[in-house]
This record gives sequence, C-alpha cells and structure tokens, in this order.
Amino acid sequence: MTALPQPRHGSREETLISVARTLDRCTVLGPGVRAVVWVQGCPLRCHGCVAAETLPFEGGTSRTVTELTDWLCHLEDIEGVTLSGGEPFSQAEALAALLDAVRERRPDFGAMAYSGFRHEALRRGGPDRLALLERLDLLVDGPYVAARHGSLRWRGSDNQRLVPLTDRYARSLAEPDSTAGVEVSVEPDGALSWAGVPPTPGFRRRLEDRLAARGFVLHTEARRER
Repeated sequence: MTALPQPRHGSREETLISVARTLDRCTVLGPGVRAVVWVQGCPLRCHGCVAAETLPFEGGTSRTVTELTDWLCHLEDIEGVTLSGGEPFSQAEALAALLDAVRERRPDFGAMAYSGFRHEALRRGGPDRLALLERLDLLVDGPYVAARHGSLRWRGSDNQRLVPLTDRYARSLAEPDSTAGVEVSVEPDGALSWAGVPPTPGFRRRLEDRLAARGFVLHTEARRER
C-alpha cells in the first residue's frame, strides 16, 4: 500500500481554516446529500464568479479542524462533504487534516472539491496540494469562464471538468451531464441563502434583485453552526 502524503500541520486541534460559509445538507453540489464548506480566499479573479464574497482572503471566520470535524461527524444522513470557495487548495494543508480527522471517525466519508486550477497544475504543486488531492474522490477543476457558461452538472462553464480521483462516484458520473439546479435555504432566523451552480449566467444578480424588491436579503456571510 502506498502511503498518503502527510499534511505538514502541527497540532491538528489548533489548525485553523478560514471559512466563508457552511451548509449542512445540499443535493446540488455533488453526488447524494452532502455538507458543504466554502472557504474564504482565492488568488483567482474569475469574471462572473458566483461567490465573489469568498474571493478576498480577509474576512471569513476562523474555525479549528476539531470544530469542523465535530460538526461534520454529527450530521446524519450525509454522504460526504464538498469543499468550495474561495479556493480550497489555498488552504490545502488544513483541509487535508480535516478529511483525515473526519475519516478517523467516519471512514467511509466522501470528499469532493472545486478548484480554479487544473488538475495537472495541482499535481505539480507542493506536498500540501498533493496531500489534499490524495484525499479526494472527485475534483471539479478549472476557472469559471463566463463566455463558456453551460447548463452542466456541478460546474458553470464547459472548460471545467469532473475529474474522478477514486471510483467512488463512477455511477454518478455515468448519469446525464445536465444541471443539478440550485437550492434556496431558509434559516431559523429567517435569513435566506442558496447553493448550487446556476444554469444561466447572471442568475445571482437577477435573484438578488427580485428578492430585494420584495424585501428579502440573501445571506452571504459566514454563519456558525448551531
């Protein structure tokens, strides 16, 4: 058996992840029912990014690996987690540690991530990026290109690829490549949020404008789990 690359973190309990937002149940950002972690910060500036508030490295909420592990492990009836952002590979070391910690308690936990970088470029990266890659079952790679927007499953433009890194999701990847749509969530305090890859460009602006006209404001900032 080949040993996995080891993240270079010190005390796992003290390792921090800068988080923009979390969602405990989602069916439109990967196979099955999943939790989602949107990290804060991305070195890319894709025109038309659907989560522009996650691009600055400033902001977000610092969460420990232990805190996020406890949250994920206590969620029932989820298949795994999707890492989005932001750019997950900008925090690859901490996210690899998170997946290790979760799988110590839930060995069959699935993992998927988005990245604005191509798979080939990530494989040429440092040990932290390789460590995260080795822990993923599925990668959506490549930058969002507004001019190539498509109604595709789990991705926004047709240059982006679904890259299987294990055979875990082989059956899901054999299904038709059409949009999974979006989901709107209402929090107990009445705040609205949404998740997914819009099938049409400009979706977010139109949705926010229509909701604002009716007195609703979409939630886009980090929230702490209850």
